[in-house]
Amino acid sequence: MKRSLCSGFCGQNPEEEIIFGCKRILVQTSVFILLIFLPLLWPNSLQAQSRKNVSQFSQFQGYFNPGLTGYEGSVVRGFVRNQWSGFEGAPQTFFFSTEIDFGELSGEIDPALMGKNAVSLNLMHDTYGAFRENEVLLNYASRVRLTENHNLRLGVGVIYQSIRLDGSAMTTEEQNDPTLGQYYGTFSDMELIDLNAGIALTHRKYYFSYAVQRLNGGKVSKGDEFMDGYPTEQFVQAGFREALTPNVSIITNAFFRSRKDLPNVMELNMKALLMDRVWLGGGIRFDYASNLQFGFLTKRMKVGYVYEFPMGQSYLLPGSTHEFTVTLNLFRDNVRNKFAHDEVLIW
Repeated sequence: MKRSLCSGFCGQNPEEEIIFGCKRILVQTSVFILLIFLPLLWPNSLQAQSRKNVSQFSQFQGYFNPGLTGYEGSVVRGFVRNQWSGFEGAPQTFFFSTEIDFGELSGEIDPALMGKNAVSLNLMHDTYGAFRENEVLLNYASRVRLTENHNLRLGVGVIYQSIRLDGSAMTTEEQNDPTLGQYYGTFSDMELIDLNAGIALTHRKYYFSYAVQRLNGGKVSKGDEFMDGYPTEQFVQAGFREALTPNVSIITNAFFRSRKDLPNVMELNMKALLMDRVWLGGGIRFDYASNLQFGFLTKRMKVGYVYEFPMGQSYLLPGSTHEFTVTLNLFRDNVRNKFAHDEVLIW
């Protein structure tokens, strides 16, 4: 009887029939479990895409903390980041900023310590999936000299953000989302304005800082409400650098960020500057990705490149990330300060 029931799909050997039946049940059960849990995992992936990661975060301190505006003098900065390259709709970010240190403008002998005020204008364009974001961030920082070598820096920033949703480019999960789904097949726009604030203790060789972005949680907005505000995010940055010899310096940086609707993120970078001209290093974004870094200095410029690759336990889409950065000094050369012969030229 058992043989006749199974013979229609299992074959003639009873042992093979049992093995085949078990495998089939296992596959069906696995598919069922995947279908149940995939929707629970996928929204986290979508949220993580909206977080703007920068592997070379130490070169863009003022974007994350307005108190660090002008920390490296008057500069023009920019970066391009292609994340998960090779995937349709993968995140891509373009950034440009200009920082002006009024101490340099006024001809201070040592503006890093004697200057008191700095401003910056930051522009960012970010795309990920069906979303297109543009940011304009205006920062102001003021410094108080604590000791011969230490400054306390306070900063505030005003951020304007416009977000466009292309309803025709939504994923199936986004179409089924109760908030986003109503905008399927149409173009929708949302604008937000908010405030940032930060504080930092700085020294030529190290710094510690804390900042909060979007103090009002994105509640001041207009247009279509396809996002429930933009939650406040907290940032902690720290760094240390030291010249070991006239030709070798080491630089370490740490970065922590926290937002209530996303997992906390911790990053560490370490690099070596050789002969004040070339740097090599690496970094890690814990549970997400690791990276290798390379860069060089000219008389007025710093050029950097990062190759980032995901870690095995990361639930984000696989694929490499490429990041290019350029920094141009407006008023001074990349040479050691005459007041500090052991100065390191990069963060």
